[in-house]
Amino acid sequence: MQCHGRFESPNNVSLTKAKKVLNQDHYGLEKVKERILEYLAVMQLKEKNKKAGEQEDGNRGPTILCFIGPPGVGKTSIGKSIARALGRKFLRISLGGIRDEAEIRGHRRTYVGALPGRIIQGIKNVGTKNPVFMLDEIDKIGMDFHGDPSAALLEALDPEQNKEFSDHYLEVPFDLSQVFFITTGNLLDTIPPSLRDRLEVIRFSGYTEVEKINIAEKYLWKKQLKVNGLGKKELNLSKEALLEVIRRYTREAGVRNLERNLASICRKIARKIAENKSFEKEISMEQVRKFLGPPKFPHTVLEEKDEVGISTGLAWTEAGGEVLFIEVALMPGKGVLLLTGQLGEVMKESCQAAMSFVKSHFKELGLKENFAKNLDVHIHVPEGAVPKDGPSAGVAMATALVSALTKKPTLREVAMTGEITLRGRVMEIGGVKEKALAARRAGVKTIILPKDNRKDLEEIPSEVKKDLKFVFVDNLFDAFKVAIEQSRDRTESRSNKVAIKNS
Repeated sequence: MQCHGRFESPNNVSLTKAKKVLNQDHYGLEKVKERILEYLAVMQLKEKNKKAGEQEDGNRGPTILCFIGPPGVGKTSIGKSIARALGRKFLRISLGGIRDEAEIRGHRRTYVGALPGRIIQGIKNVGTKNPVFMLDEIDKIGMDFHGDPSAALLEALDPEQNKEFSDHYLEVPFDLSQVFFITTGNLLDTIPPSLRDRLEVIRFSGYTEVEKINIAEKYLWKKQLKVNGLGKKELNLSKEALLEVIRRYTREAGVRNLERNLASICRKIARKIAENKSFEKEISMEQVRKFLGPPKFPHTVLEEKDEVGISTGLAWTEAGGEVLFIEVALMPGKGVLLLTGQLGEVMKESCQAAMSFVKSHFKELGLKENFAKNLDVHIHVPEGAVPKDGPSAGVAMATALVSALTKKPTLREVAMTGEITLRGRVMEIGGVKEKALAARRAGVKTIILPKDNRKDLEEIPSEVKKDLKFVFVDNLFDAFKVAIEQSRDRTESRSNKVAIKNS
């Protein structure tokens, strides 16, 4: 199998066209688009230098893009837009669940039913040697006794090696240096370090409510009308109805479930047309409830009133930001600490650190010296079937614990995130934008963040900042004064000193 020059797509790198295509196909994602245009600008300069006969520096550095973000935020569609902007063919394969190295490198011809690897097969099928090649779900690649597929990918993705990629079936080197590789995944941590080192990571965060409305109006609703045979019908979805779908029928960082619900509405209308039944051309909020059934989610997920021994934490998952509730129950016993809710090792250690902090600062908290001697403490994180891990719930755990021991309620509209030390320091965490979006969806009004995360406010959209108050703390006592209902006057005066109000 040989790909000569005539099998090569023209390399049209036009930044003006690329910008136009990206803006046509996607709403929002400004930082992602900016980073892609920078990447294409470098490609354009390299192409000009190559034509001018200049020698490239031997060390080209990492040039493989890696899109990391929650499901449904447009990682695959951005890849298609890049291919359209460059005038190249687009090719996508999924690496999820691949455990055999031969899937990447191919089988030797001595085996019965031998085939080339997926990379060579894909290039053969697409018919050009310089396609935009998307390797989906790179974070879900496996490994067993058949070899390590991620190690086989190293040669394909490393710019220093992929000029002579070795496929076992071909038995001759194949030049992959002109292929525009893009990898995607939900989590960066599960990608092997040696492979991660060769990738330029571009992070995709979740969409705000305003962005979801625009995406639905400009893209999703029109697409679903066409897919369900309603393209020629004058059907409008009112803004109130769309907001109802977003708020009460979906809770996600992306727009995948939103699109499914819009498709469901279209199918209901298509059936009415097929049965010659009348229907409204303007779909209202009441019709949405009729089509989709009872709301799946409450407008807010917070408690109805301030409670003792419960706090609202913020977590980051592969599906975006999430709100966590930490519950603490106290019982007569022998000083045992019980932890439930499918907590990972790091989260368990955060619970133990919170308990040790409270024990070592009993005087400042107004507790008796041997308060824990005849007391069992049970810390539970609801949704027990869902595994949870990470250090960023430390502040929420300490707050719930202090609230239970001092019998003072926590403020339900205050959410918090941050890692803690035994001395009570609140340390920097990641995923601030995703957590802020989740807090806003849940109805939170105030977010407690580590002081070192002040810089991350720049990433949060202005419409989100208008609805939230951010309080920055560097120790647990500052967090307690904001989150635990003490003297209202003290709480408010303390908040004014350490908070930034975004108006």
